[in-house]
Amino acid sequence: MSDVPAIARMHVQSWQETYRGLMAGEVLDDPEFITTRETFWTAALCDERYARNRTAVALQNCRVIGIAMSGPPQDADASWAVQLYVLYLLKAHQGSGVARMLLEAVLAPEESAGSWVADQNPRGQAFYRKHGFRPDQASESHAGLRAIRMVRHPLAQPV
Repeated sequence: MSDVPAIARMHVQSWQETYRGLMAGEVLDDPEFITTRETFWTAALCDERYARNRTAVALQNCRVIGIAMSGPPQDADASWAVQLYVLYLLKAHQGSGVARMLLEAVLAPEESAGSWVADQNPRGQAFYRKHGFRPDQASESHAGLRAIRMVRHPLAQPV
């Protein structure tokens, strides 16, 4: 895919905007960060191992402003059908409705889902709560950033 570098740059920029002050600057400013994200997105979009994943990219004036990706859950204790692995949006577009559209593009409303959210990201947690996710008490740390797991179990629809 020819837009992998643009997706990787947007991914890195969104992390820098969202996690500055929460994660080590060495991680966010690592000169290899974009290359690492390019490798990730090349695999996520082209490797047969990820064929069951769903990916959505938001564009504005041909520029990548947001990305989302879901797929089969990898958490050993998953009680949900789909894992939301990625949902990032450039800060300038937060609150515009684009994140909701990205979420809806990779998760059907009736699907149960799980996602890891930075513990120090109240705006992100509020977004997920608005869309039916609730913390389930699980947490983990990666690169100095603590994350909590949020899960959505939509109510069964009446027949």
